[in-house]
Amino acid sequence: MALVQTALKSKFETLFNNMKKSPMSEADFANELAKIINDHIKTAVVTVNAGIAVSTSGGGGATTAPGTGSLS
Repeated sequence: MALVQTALKSKFETLFNNMKKSPMSEADFANELAKIINDHIKTAVVTVNAGIAVSTSGGGGATTAPGTGSLS
C-alpha cells in the first residue's frame, strides 16, 4: 500500500485535539508523535523488480517475478 498523506495528517490532528483536551508532557507528546510516524511508515509496501541476481548453493540465477516486502 502506498503511504497516504491524508491518513498521517488525520492521526496528527487527532493527537493535537487529544492534547488540547488533556495536556501531556513534551516527552509523552514526542513518544506519541514518534509512534504515529513509525506505524505509518510500516504500512508501506516495497516492490522490487524481477531479474535481481541471486546466488544459491546450486548455482546462480535471477528472480523471475516482482517481489513485495514490508518495512519493520
